[in-house]
Amino acid sequence: MKDYIEERAVDIAEYIIEHNATVRQAAKEFGISKSTVHKDVTDRLLKINPGLAQETRKILDTNKSERHIRGGMATREKYLHRHAQEKCCQGEFFPL
Repeated sequence: MKDYIEERAVDIAEYIIEHNATVRQAAKEFGISKSTVHKDVTDRLLKINPGLAQETRKILDTNKSERHIRGGMATREKYLHRHAQEKCCQGEFFPL
């Protein structure tokens, strides 16, 4: 495996641990795809640094178990915001 890939895998894992980040957030931060992040922190990191891989796996598992809640909250915010805009445009005020 190329050295820069190993370094990237460790950097991504440290970022995820430090920021309690999701795969999507890490991908955006490093400018790579979610698939690459996942491959780096699950497969490659396990061979490079098993302890770091285990810590990262805990965070990814937590994020996975909470994703349906986050999705529901995002949908709720979207509709609250949309409703507030409709009321505002009609001359009414709807506090969030």
